[in-house]
Amino acid sequence: MTVTTVVPGAFEAPIDPAALARMASAIFSALPGQLPGAQAPVNVAPPGSPLSSPAGLGPGVPGTPIPQGQVPGTNLIPASPTPVLSLANRIPALLPHAPAGNGVPDNAFAPVPGYEPRFGGNALGVPEAASGDSYYFLPNGHPSPGGAPQPTAKAGSLDALAQLPFATPEPPRAVPATPAAAQPVTTPSTESQFYFVDAVVLPSGYTTPATPGAREKPLGVQDRHPAFDVHAVRRDFPILSERVNGHPLAWLDNAATTQKPRSVIERVSYFYEHENSNIHRAAHELAARATDAYEAAREKVRGFLNAPDVNEVIFVRGTTEAINLVAKSWGWQHIGEGDEIIVSHLEHHANIVPWQQLASAKGAKLRVIPVDDSGQVLLDEYQKLLNDRTKIVSVTQVSNALGTVVPVKKIVELAHRAGAKALVDGAQSVSHMRVDVQDIGADFFVFSGHKIFGPTGIGALWGKRGVLENMPPWQGGGNMIADVTFEKTVFQPLPNTFEAGTGNIADAVGLGAAIDYVQRLGMENIARYEHELLVYGQNLLRQIPGVRMIGTADDKASVMSFVLAGHSTEEVGRALNKEGIAVRTGHHCAQPILRRFGVETTVRPSLAFYNTTEEIDRLVKVVRRLGQR
Repeated sequence: MTVTTVVPGAFEAPIDPAALARMASAIFSALPGQLPGAQAPVNVAPPGSPLSSPAGLGPGVPGTPIPQGQVPGTNLIPASPTPVLSLANRIPALLPHAPAGNGVPDNAFAPVPGYEPRFGGNALGVPEAASGDSYYFLPNGHPSPGGAPQPTAKAGSLDALAQLPFATPEPPRAVPATPAAAQPVTTPSTESQFYFVDAVVLPSGYTTPATPGAREKPLGVQDRHPAFDVHAVRRDFPILSERVNGHPLAWLDNAATTQKPRSVIERVSYFYEHENSNIHRAAHELAARATDAYEAAREKVRGFLNAPDVNEVIFVRGTTEAINLVAKSWGWQHIGEGDEIIVSHLEHHANIVPWQQLASAKGAKLRVIPVDDSGQVLLDEYQKLLNDRTKIVSVTQVSNALGTVVPVKKIVELAHRAGAKALVDGAQSVSHMRVDVQDIGADFFVFSGHKIFGPTGIGALWGKRGVLENMPPWQGGGNMIADVTFEKTVFQPLPNTFEAGTGNIADAVGLGAAIDYVQRLGMENIARYEHELLVYGQNLLRQIPGVRMIGTADDKASVMSFVLAGHSTEEVGRALNKEGIAVRTGHHCAQPILRRFGVETTVRPSLAFYNTTEEIDRLVKVVRRLGQR
């Protein structure tokens, strides 16, 4: 039996399945290093391209330099100062009939988006980027990481290559099954080789994601989830190849900030190279491109949160600025003497101080929802705090210090019954679970871009239109003005009402690229993988003599805070850093909740989907060694 593979313009040849398997083995064995004999790709226009050569060569002539202005992720192969590690850029060098030289056949992959990253959306005046492609391959017949069915493979696409009988790489080490006594919430399937768990309703009411809805599956794998190839995902993050103190970097400080995929880094770079301009006000081409890119990012935020109206999305510097905006605009107008504001004991300082300042200025009172000894909020006690003087309830969805997942939907429902507004701080939740603001029901939802693999200095406030339109602007300046005289000012409608001055345009575009990236991986896939990684890490840490876990709620995300008897948290952090392991030590801007557990500081490893069990093993080894002293 032979398989005929057709890549337009490249080759047509019968290929033996065994040969293809050997090719695949060679491909994966070559990762992540540079292929022998292959050089970094160069800027060439693919054959048949309408691009013409500056030197006067005809369109599509091999070797024609690519003109400036091409969006990353289209069908052109850009230059790279360092070897590109992605499989997509390196397959051509291994294909039959591939020429020597730079490793890319002159006519092999003209219709293939062979360059990562790939950006969704399009900017005015520039070609639309490729979308919907992932950075890693799934086994034949499995759905894409986002849960949608695989599109029919077409000749010449990377999807077509995925259909060939390639040998699959050795899977990453699976998370060991947790003993039943130590894992009362979920039980991984013993039948599946993957580390994903079935849906479980946790005490907060949050349901851990399971297999997406009905879909076409190959015979015999109906009860399996698609493999999450963490090692393939890690190749999208350049910084993870760094070495610290002679050791590979293990980034376990994700609750502080997350690392950035190449797609985000290059999207921001592309903006400054080809689109940089102020927005909304000029008539020239670059202003149109920048405006289009900025507003496309706003739409991506809307879709990510499932907000009903794009004009309800306000760009801000981050979660802190968003909460301050609500406190100083809505709060200043609606809260008076004798009124009450409710927060939880779990809050970050950014969700305490602005309300504290408002209460002090207005003569209002700040009330606090207590937590139990595991670090979960006490809903019965919360209900006792609610009364007709309660004006707003502001709570985190995931604790940055303990990792507790708070039942925000129930908290919002009870707040509304009392006639109060509700704000949800999603800084620590958006990177770990799917967020649907319409389902949560809150009046405000806030988050930061750098917590979800985007740039720093950008974030978003979402609010219900009726609530936002009843709030005065909290800053005055350009962009939010419709008309100004010395007698009065007329403000622009939403969202410009709250975006005075020149915004962080490039980083808003970068946030849009980060949202594209996590959605391609699929939030359900991310949640499953991280949950098992968290269970694995907590169980190992608990077994170390002298370790005390801080925050043991059944429903947790990402965070594994602990203290080690006989050692300061700073000492533990220094020892881990010597081994290339990055964790946070200190009070994590959440002093009230740490003092609730009798400590001033903790060691806080925090996880993301690019972390591995090997990194957790390295962490545990250092902590165990310290504990034995």
